[in-house]
Amino acid sequence: MAAARLALVLALCWARPAAGSDAPGGGWPAGAVPEEERCTVERADASLTASVFLRRFAFSRPVVIRGLTDNAAFRALCTRDKLLAAFGAHAVRLSTANTYSYRKVDVPFQQYVEEQLQPQDPARLGSDTLYFFGDNNFTEWGPLFQHYVPPPFRLPGTSAAYSFGIAGPGSGVPFHWHGPGFSEVIFGRKRWFLYPPDHTPHFHPNETTLAWLQHTYPRLPPAQRPLECTLRPGEALYFPERWWHATLNLDTSVFISTFLG
Repeated sequence: MAAARLALVLALCWARPAAGSDAPGGGWPAGAVPEEERCTVERADASLTASVFLRRFAFSRPVVIRGLTDNAAFRALCTRDKLLAAFGAHAVRLSTANTYSYRKVDVPFQQYVEEQLQPQDPARLGSDTLYFFGDNNFTEWGPLFQHYVPPPFRLPGTSAAYSFGIAGPGSGVPFHWHGPGFSEVIFGRKRWFLYPPDHTPHFHPNETTLAWLQHTYPRLPPAQRPLECTLRPGEALYFPERWWHATLNLDTSVFISTFLG
């Protein structure tokens, strides 16, 4: 056990390649799903203080924050080649991409990366769409998470728990809600749709976010459209408790959430 853990740590911490030798986007394929016309979520930068965060955002509205932490070291470990080398033989637990189903499937990480990161079929149901997010084995993935620098803000009486994921272009999770947290994009682009707790969105729980964007979103009057924004690498979104949200990975996306429970 100790020898296996040491081998994993060494695999994660090998010397970084020379500048320019990494594939663009960490070697993760880009997608063709469009961004929103205009980001309607408020943005902040590294000048945001904890007191302002608590007063303006923590309990009332989402915010996109850029430059609050430096995760260059973590990003360097999350390229396609490095994650496959470190975790390719490990099993990962996949979840269905729908709102009220909890089917889980375990597959080797390498199989998932090589076979299940294809662009989303808009006609495919959420219950038939599997992707890797959240069910992390912390014994196996812990050495990677040690390199992640989470947003420094916390809510009183909460502690942080990580959920790491990788998903193909056009995949995502339809509308749902839970406790507060942050979600940061490491590679790729991830589009978010958000409604406040008192506005239940119109959606089918087994329809993928991509299908909702194509079929329902265009028919929404402007006043009924959600807050939305596309996150790029190095940007983190904070979402308050009980806010409805859906996600759509525009590219093959590597992302990590910090849930405050």
